[in-house]
Amino acid sequence: MARKGTLVSQISKDLRSQLAAGEYTPGSRLPTESELGSTFGVSRPTIRAALRELEALGLVRTQHGVGTFVVDKPAVRAGLERMESITDSIRATGREPGMVYASRLFRTVLPDEAARMGVPGDTEVLELRRTILADGEVMAYSYDLMPKAILPPDFDLEELEGSIFEFLRTRLSILPDRGVAEVHAVASNHVGWGTETSAHNLFVLLNQLHYASDGRLVLYSRTYFIEGRYSFEIMRRN
Repeated sequence: MARKGTLVSQISKDLRSQLAAGEYTPGSRLPTESELGSTFGVSRPTIRAALRELEALGLVRTQHGVGTFVVDKPAVRAGLERMESITDSIRATGREPGMVYASRLFRTVLPDEAARMGVPGDTEVLELRRTILADGEVMAYSYDLMPKAILPPDFDLEELEGSIFEFLRTRLSILPDRGVAEVHAVASNHVGWGTETSAHNLFVLLNQLHYASDGRLVLYSRTYFIEGRYSFEIMRRN
């Protein structure tokens, strides 16, 4: 039998898919906890926990004694407790994710990067710089490093586009299943590129290492989310 935490996550994922598909329109009320429990074949506490996850992501709002309603224009939010691609978190709010690669190049790690990644100083990496969009609006600028050793011999720089997680899964058969992340507030006039660069100087930096199930480091990302356009929440339970 699946653990309750796994059940909650699966039901939350299924409900998010239904919201993204438009099965429940903005402003509409979801079925009651009892009705959803019957649909999914689980208890009301399990449904309630799944709805709390949706609320933490800004997808629904609950009015006690009235019901749970689909938020009209959800903000882009993500929970830090689960591994999830930025593309998926944007799509979950009903917005269309986009990715523009500013550069792709091979180089040797810098000393501070080697220390953070726990790799030798002569390690070669693929450096990526990406602009992350939602409905064409800039959400974040990401500086990513991928160890060259995990890439196939026939890899072409131009073939990497869109979601990095999707590339790892489909091209390399790698699914990051563990991450170590730090979150920082950053004020800087030197983050990003493109026409909007000078318009923003406050960011939430997600500095994270991604590992595969066999313990290999597969990605080091420093993603600067524009303050006010993307936020993080943590679902806490006893």
